[in-house]
Amino acid sequence: MYEITKKRFLSDNIFLMEVKAPRVAKNCAPGQFVIVKMDERGERVPLTICDYDAAAGTVTIVVQAIGASTKMMAEYNEGDYLRDFTGPLGCKSELLDTPAGDLKKKKILFVAGGVGTAPVYPQVKWLHSQGILADCIIGARSRNLIILEEEMKAVAGNVYVATDDGSYGFKGNVNDKIKDLVNNGNQTYDLVIAIGPLIMMKFVCLLTKELGIPTVVSMNPIMVDGTGMCGACRLSVGGEVKFACVDGPEFDGHLVNFDEAMKRAQMYKTEEGRAILREKEGATHHGGCGQCND
Repeated sequence: MYEITKKRFLSDNIFLMEVKAPRVAKNCAPGQFVIVKMDERGERVPLTICDYDAAAGTVTIVVQAIGASTKMMAEYNEGDYLRDFTGPLGCKSELLDTPAGDLKKKKILFVAGGVGTAPVYPQVKWLHSQGILADCIIGARSRNLIILEEEMKAVAGNVYVATDDGSYGFKGNVNDKIKDLVNNGNQTYDLVIAIGPLIMMKFVCLLTKELGIPTVVSMNPIMVDGTGMCGACRLSVGGEVKFACVDGPEFDGHLVNFDEAMKRAQMYKTEEGRAILREKEGATHHGGCGQCND
């Protein structure tokens, strides 16, 4: 059992939880995720790691209450316990394997959309610990959906906020802000790391490809099972079959087939769609055992 030691709402339906999980906290790295089950019969929910403290033995997650399980989780409070808290899973951010000297030569821009701000934060924080200040754009539809702004300002270089409706910060989406920085702010970047909804990442990648900026994306929005067994997060990267939960979640954004990923994600939501995908993909449907029949 894993105790919830802290909880606070970041917006109407987005909340932060700090969970006591010493073994997970000891082995965490930016870019990874955990799987949470609230009780014995609960759904497995993959959630990206927002922060961690190995000394305190705690891991921080940020959750958007949009489905039955996450809405139920929103009812949990400090002092309550989660049944399972499994991780860390997935591959750590490729930044951690890049020589420090090379990183310090790069000007990095993070683009965070909505809840994607949560997995962006530990990467920006880790860079800060290495003496590197990355820039960050936080985007959302409106002001009330902007999260972790102050936390990001404490570890980033420049933090830019963009809202679609103009209720806070720059008026426009994250792509509009990238164009503003490059065209009007004379900013140049060597690497963009974008995390957020699939449609956002798709259009960021189309823009950065045009601008000639290498771009990394995190495909955590398409994960379901989190272990490669269900086949939900199957995607094409440079024409090769990959699975977000075991091969990623980070990939070269200019090689990801976003249109296929979005269409597949919609099909996976229905029993009929899953049956069609299983028949079409055969042995490659799964990323784990490749032999499951359900």
